[in-house]
Amino acid sequence: MTALPANDKISDQISGISSRIERLPFTSRQVKTLTIICALTFFDAFDAMTVAFALPVLIGAWSIKPQYIGLLISAGFLGQMLGAITFGRVAERIGRLHTVLVAALLFSILSFCCAASWSYTSLLVIRLIQGLGLGGEVPVAATYLNEIIGAKARGKFGLSFMIFSFGIGVAIASAAGYWIVPHFGWRWLFIAGGFPIVIIVYLARVLPESPRWLVGVGREKEAERAMAVIEGGVRKAFGRDLPAPAAAPIAIAATATRFAELFGGIYTKRTIMVWVMWFAAYLANYGVNTWLPSLYKSVFKLPLDKSLLYTTGTLAFGIIGSASTILLIDRVGRRLVQSICFFAGGALFLGLWYMGASTAMQVFVFTTFAWIFFSVTCGVPYVYTPEIYPTRMRALGTSVGTAWLRVAAIVGPLFVGMVVARYGQVSLVFLFYGLIAVIAGIVVLWLGIEPKGKVLEQISP
Repeated sequence: MTALPANDKISDQISGISSRIERLPFTSRQVKTLTIICALTFFDAFDAMTVAFALPVLIGAWSIKPQYIGLLISAGFLGQMLGAITFGRVAERIGRLHTVLVAALLFSILSFCCAASWSYTSLLVIRLIQGLGLGGEVPVAATYLNEIIGAKARGKFGLSFMIFSFGIGVAIASAAGYWIVPHFGWRWLFIAGGFPIVIIVYLARVLPESPRWLVGVGREKEAERAMAVIEGGVRKAFGRDLPAPAAAPIAIAATATRFAELFGGIYTKRTIMVWVMWFAAYLANYGVNTWLPSLYKSVFKLPLDKSLLYTTGTLAFGIIGSASTILLIDRVGRRLVQSICFFAGGALFLGLWYMGASTAMQVFVFTTFAWIFFSVTCGVPYVYTPEIYPTRMRALGTSVGTAWLRVAAIVGPLFVGMVVARYGQVSLVFLFYGLIAVIAGIVVLWLGIEPKGKVLEQISP
């Protein structure tokens, strides 16, 4: 979709929509929107993690070697990387909401297909295809939420989205794996992941498209209708007339959505920072967490139920870190919170390496405390990244950023598999991940900007 040429009319329309969104009080209308998107994204996180809790059973049932375990985990993330890039471009053309619906429908249907897989190869191929939808849904959903909420509540709103969808989705996936796999079998875990089909129908009926995107592509009448739906819902929940918009001139660059602009002007440093931030945060997340059940069982010889219980405990503690950050992100800011958590999580991993990572309890204690911080580094980018790109390439910039998440998710499990297969120890894994986290903290401090409390159009012209 080519952006419209620059003129006063277009600038006034963009400024008008932005001002109307910024003046909206936070009400149950926004909470309803958040709940619907969170419910859908919860299953994205759930489906992304299910294979980790099916693997301890499948390793024995299908005689999977360590190096092929990592390949199975990474296949899904390769699909997610391709999906993130593809659906990011799609969202700039057909809109945020339609893109979220298509991506969610894809990963829901493929979850049922995973449950029907009959061999290592079939599950590998299905997970690869399912990854397209898993990778495309979350960054576009994060973009949508950033565009319909005002600056004052954007940080809390966006981080809540990640905690109550992705964070809890990961924790519930681990709890479900602990309970479902031993009692009903691994296939029922994937069947549960197909539930979003029910949510998709409701989502399509009640939520409007992003007015910011609509007006940016010249669909003024549709933007007005979408804005009327949002304002009507907020007015009803607010119980009285809405405040008047305080319009201010906003300089908007009317250019086409181009990948090259990610490395143009002020966006060069931002893009480098974004890519490093996503890669480092999720290298630890997927590299360690997807392997924990198998590590406890194969390296430390714990029984299946205890392996799953230890992993569930670690992931559950991550909610503590993320929840506490809701109180800080709009006060301390994204840049400082992200860098501090990178340093703290990295230091704990380096400490685990120094201690030798020689017992299951040692690994459990250090990874649990590290995950409190890494869960924050995984959540903040979903708020931070959409804020520092303009509407014309917000979905693209966010989606390409999350593609580095998928690169990390591919590299991480493969790296663990190679280390375990070749050296028979895991301490080197924590050395590597700890160093990467510290480097990422430095990059965020060096190249990052602070967008808290600012209107999106002021941050990114």
